[in-house]
Amino acid sequence: MTDGAVKSWRERDGRLLRLRLNRAKANIVDAEMIAALDAAFTDIAGKPDIHAVVLDHEGPHFSFGASVEEHLPENCAAMLKGLHALIKKMLACPAPLLVAINGQCLGGGLELAMTGNFIFTAPDAKLGQPEIKLAVFAPAASCLLPRLIGRQHAEELLYSGRSISGARAVEIGFALSADADPEAAALAYFDDNLAALSASSLHLAVAAARGGWCEEVAADLDRVEKLYLEELMATHDAVEGLEAFIDKRPPKWEYR
Repeated sequence: MTDGAVKSWRERDGRLLRLRLNRAKANIVDAEMIAALDAAFTDIAGKPDIHAVVLDHEGPHFSFGASVEEHLPENCAAMLKGLHALIKKMLACPAPLLVAINGQCLGGGLELAMTGNFIFTAPDAKLGQPEIKLAVFAPAASCLLPRLIGRQHAEELLYSGRSISGARAVEIGFALSADADPEAAALAYFDDNLAALSASSLHLAVAAARGGWCEEVAADLDRVEKLYLEELMATHDAVEGLEAFIDKRPPKWEYR
């Protein structure tokens, strides 16, 4: 199956589901891409024979992030709720989710990637949450990053908005490996470690290791979403930062 925003197919005798972001070169996470991924991960729940899922991307970059235009006040609530519902669904994926990253993986794109069980990245990939530079914060990353890489590393990335390399991501425990061809590395991992296992037992192993953690993250995400919509988006600077980015001009902060 090929969707305008996401390609989907099975391989390895049907045991492996492949999902590919299909908006090269930027792979912007907009409403259409969110809907396509949501449909794909909804479908996975009814496929007990899937051993694993590999998520990768067309073009040189995994994703430049979420649509800035859809973050403006008139669209923000619907966009954020849709994205967060997708993230919860990806976190609860019954089969192991392997994510392969080249190039830039930023903002909402990185939030999608960090739902994976294992991340395979190129050494020179750039991973970051630059939202703070637009005077907003990254809701899902605020919940996930501290749990994945520890509070100090997570807060440094969230507060500075800087990017790190794929090689550095491995060093701090964010990614499993850094390889010149992360897609091939993810496929090799599947072939070597998951393909011969029982799919039903794998699903139960994922539920055992991840179920309580996912419930905790989901509850935290509801709290942070409320903070974003009710407090952050009521400030002058959050709207100014988004509008300045769209207008390609320097922002004028009023610190309120």
